[in-house]
Amino acid sequence: MTHEQFMKNLEVPKGVADCVLDTDTYNEIDDQFALSMMVKSPKLNVKAFLAAPFFNSNSTSPEDGMVRSYDEILNLLTLMGREDLKKIVYEGSRTYLKDEKTPVESPAADRLIELASEYSPEKPLYVVAIGAITNVASALIKKPEIKENIVVVWLGGHSEQWFDTCEFNMMQDVAAARVVMGCGCPLVQLPCMGVVSAFYVSGPELEYWLKGQNPLCDYLCSHTVEAAEQYAKGRVWSRVIWDVTAVAWLLNDGDRFMFSEVVPAPIPQYDHHYSHDVRRHPMRRVTFIHRDALMNELFESLRR
Repeated sequence: MTHEQFMKNLEVPKGVADCVLDTDTYNEIDDQFALSMMVKSPKLNVKAFLAAPFFNSNSTSPEDGMVRSYDEILNLLTLMGREDLKKIVYEGSRTYLKDEKTPVESPAADRLIELASEYSPEKPLYVVAIGAITNVASALIKKPEIKENIVVVWLGGHSEQWFDTCEFNMMQDVAAARVVMGCGCPLVQLPCMGVVSAFYVSGPELEYWLKGQNPLCDYLCSHTVEAAEQYAKGRVWSRVIWDVTAVAWLLNDGDRFMFSEVVPAPIPQYDHHYSHDVRRHPMRRVTFIHRDALMNELFESLRR
C-alpha cells in the first residue's frame, strides 16, 4: 500500500462502508447500544459479528464470556427483527493470546481472514473492535497480508495523559494489542479515560428519549437503569456507553461527532503503560467527543 493510500484509509470513509463488529456483547450494556446503532445505520453494511472473550463478574472465564456474548448478539438481532443477520454471527477466541506469535483458533478469526481477502487497500473492510482484540490479532498473525485490506477501529487503552493503560479491553490481552498496534495496518484508536469517557447517559435521558419506542429501546433502557441502580441506588448516576463511539467513527463525516489527530502508533507495554518511537507507522487517535451531537444521533437511530 502506498503512503498516500494508507493516510487516506485513516480518514472517515465516504459513502456506505462494509464493516465487521468484534464485540464482548455480554460484558456491559454499551456493546448493545453500539451493535444496535451499527445495524440500524443506513451508511453501514455489516458483514459479520464476531464474539470476543471477556472475564469479569458477568462471566466465569474468557470462554464463557465469549459464549455469552455470542448469545447476546443473537438476542439483540431478535429484538430488532433481524433474523436474517444471525447467519453472520461467529464464535470467537476462547482464550487470550499466549504470546505475540501464536494465534487463537476460532471461527471468528477465520471468517475475518476470508472477508478481508475479498477487499483491497482502495476498498477496505472496516473492523470495529470494542472488546479484547484477540480475534483480530489472531487473524493478523495467521495471515499478515490482510493488514493491507482492513482498517481497524478499536476502542482500547486510555489517553496519553492518563496515568496507566489499565483499560479493560487492553489489559485483558496486551499481547493482542501489541500485535494490532504494531503490525502496520491502518488503525484508529478511541482511548477510554480522558476521551470517550465523556460519552455517558443518565436514566432520565434514557426514559425520555427511548422508553416505549420499540422492544429494543425498552430493553436497552431497562437494562441500563437496572444495572445503575445496583451500584448507585439512591444517588445521582450516569452510565458510560463509550463503545458507541467506535461505530460512530465510521459516521464522523465533517467531524460531526469527534475530533482526532494522526500520531506515531504507541507501544502497549505489559506493565500497563505506553512506550513511544517516533519512527513507528502513523495511526489516528480520537481526542474529543461531541457528546450531545452523538447522543442525538444514537437516540434517533435506535428509535427507527
